[in-house]
Amino acid sequence: MICTSRMDQTRSFYGRLFGLTVARATPWYTALARTGERRPTLALLDHTHPALPEAFRTPMRAVRIALDVEDRPGLWESLAADGAVRGGDPRRGSLVDPNGVRIDVQVV
Repeated sequence: MICTSRMDQTRSFYGRLFGLTVARATPWYTALARTGERRPTLALLDHTHPALPEAFRTPMRAVRIALDVEDRPGLWESLAADGAVRGGDPRRGSLVDPNGVRIDVQVV
């Protein structure tokens, strides 16, 4: 789960680059899933929502996640348009989401 102050941008980012679709949404919560799957892959939560304990009501500060993605035409070009940098291994790279979350990408 990512606590965010940028719900729309974050939802768009993960949908555009990784094909995640909205499985469930409210104004303060979004569950994102891979196309055709019902089980969420990633959840987004408005950092100001009162369901969160007070100590957790801050936007994301620093986290690193890893995503395995299926190879498809134009994948690296799409990721590079959003700032992805490829590593020494041509099937790996990293980028940063709208919240500052570092995402390590491995193409499978």
